[in-house]
Amino acid sequence: MSEHQRFMASALKEAEEAFKKNEVPVGAVIVRDGVVIARAHNQVEMLQDPTAHAEIIAIGAAANHLGSWRLKGCTLYVTLEPCPMCAGAIVLSRLDRVVFGAYDPKMGACSTLYNVVQDERLNHRVEVIAGVLDEDSKILLREFFEKKRQTDGR
Repeated sequence: MSEHQRFMASALKEAEEAFKKNEVPVGAVIVRDGVVIARAHNQVEMLQDPTAHAEIIAIGAAANHLGSWRLKGCTLYVTLEPCPMCAGAIVLSRLDRVVFGAYDPKMGACSTLYNVVQDERLNHRVEVIAGVLDEDSKILLREFFEKKRQTDGR
């Protein structure tokens, strides 16, 4: 198992926690020097906060851990391609790299619909590695939304 796969597996555990809490199953971890310094999963429903995405929570936790909003030398691992809000936070926090699992055809802002994190007009650009353990992420998301449709009767 590669280093990227190992850390994505950790993000997937966070996504599974979100699933158990009836949150869209997205998980994230932030790594610096080979050590996880922050971990999070979606908490939008629990907190009733539309900004409580796994990436935003993890970025805040990493900044708190480091005592700095500049996350230079850090990599974000997230199970689903970040949305525009999260991509903006990734750029603003100066992360070096984002590694994601599944592409997001509806909101993806790291290559699919937009590429905010590599936009040359911005003052910081982020390396992107896509598709790491993407099938695992897709399966979890598919199961969540199938369950949700059954429960909601849609």
